[in-house]
Amino acid sequence: MILITFIICCCSCDRISSCSRADFNSPEVENLYNACNLKEKIDYDIFAYAIIGIKNIKSHINRDIITVIDYRKASTEERFFVIGLKNKKILYSSLVAHGRGTGNNYAKTFSNKTGSKSSSLGFFITEESYKGKHGYSLKVRGIEKNINDNARKRAIVVHGAQYVSNEFINSYGRLGRSWGCPALPVDKSDEIINTIKNGSCIFILGKDSSYIRKSSFLHI
Repeated sequence: MILITFIICCCSCDRISSCSRADFNSPEVENLYNACNLKEKIDYDIFAYAIIGIKNIKSHINRDIITVIDYRKASTEERFFVIGLKNKKILYSSLVAHGRGTGNNYAKTFSNKTGSKSSSLGFFITEESYKGKHGYSLKVRGIEKNINDNARKRAIVVHGAQYVSNEFINSYGRLGRSWGCPALPVDKSDEIINTIKNGSCIFILGKDSSYIRKSSFLHI
């Protein structure tokens, strides 16, 4: 049996902690998935992996929210979701670009290498916001060795981009691509950054079965 350790506390905060045990298909995870009304937007497996991972991250993080990016979906679909685990609802759903080296409409190839212009998979912790060449942006730290731990060195950040829009899709049949950053629509990026910055978790999943086996945070 695949075991994870977590609990939905009985206090008003309903935070996830590490006090009880449940498996991947546990009633607790399923109940949280259903309580957040995720079925129409987010596949169960990526949510369950995200919950397992956030439990296994030992450092101090904001456990009230988690962001999941499902790069298994086409770029023309919404695949960036900020979930309020405390409020039990989707706070934001959005289009999101992947890296130029990762594919065209679909994300196929992922890399941690500098210069690859590819997206990376796995768990990231959000850090500080700043204003740079892409406008208001958010630095992230990859916390999985040899999977995404070069994120800071590669200058992977969350930022807004004009090529992330339905207008771009209508013209080109897909979103534009970044150099590895999860780029968002410019009319949503600032608000999303302000919500998730300073210590929340981002989980990115793609069509790469080897990642699940390699991740030390999933144990699956």
